[in-house]
Amino acid sequence: MLISSSLATFGRYCLFMKRVFSLPDRWGVFGKRTIAEVGKLGLDSIPLVIIISIFIGAVIAIQMQLNVSSPMMPAYSVGLATREIILLEFSNSILCLILAGKVGSNIASEIGTMRVTEQIDALEIMGVNSANYLVLPKVVAFVLFMPVLVILCMGTSFFGGYMVAVLTDLISVSKFVYGLQAMFQEWYVWYGLIKSLVFAFIVASVSSFYGYYVKGGALDVGKASTNGVVASSILILLFDVILTKILLQ
Repeated sequence: MLISSSLATFGRYCLFMKRVFSLPDRWGVFGKRTIAEVGKLGLDSIPLVIIISIFIGAVIAIQMQLNVSSPMMPAYSVGLATREIILLEFSNSILCLILAGKVGSNIASEIGTMRVTEQIDALEIMGVNSANYLVLPKVVAFVLFMPVLVILCMGTSFFGGYMVAVLTDLISVSKFVYGLQAMFQEWYVWYGLIKSLVFAFIVASVSSFYGYYVKGGALDVGKASTNGVVASSILILLFDVILTKILLQ
């Protein structure tokens, strides 16, 4: 029963994506809506990303120092381990899980509210491809802006760890900075960016799907928002495993 239901939902999602990725009727309107969605989904997420990244970077540095302190390991290992954790996992996977709660619920609730208030039906009556008109700008805007959030997350996370070295005596600043620079692999940055693009698409498209097919009233909009966040989070974790196997093997 669960498998058949999941397959049916996946089939509806594929048909929904086919409607979403049709050519826009008016490119000017599409461009204006995309720019507006960049501000709403991307720029408005910057304060949250900065705050979370600074504190997580600081926590990672502290935990690395407390758990890696050994005479057998060089002092710069703290900075090196902090960098690898941030580049490989936190700045893409964990960040997107956090943004699934903020951005995903926002998208699902907005489109779901339009569905229950019959605004989507009005668009369909006017001959507008409502899936393309409402969803495509959100998907494109979030995917395009996601690398900016990832780079910002990386920088502010390093800054959080750096502040731990500056404000405490757990590790010297010079050792921490040297660890951040030691044995750096550029591919890890690209790896994080590639994963973030996939995760951004998952968050925007899955949340839109659940919001678009809401049935009922305001209570059902809340349920759709929750379902969208849960489904996005599960798919992010699934594709995290798949992409890690493909990109780092």
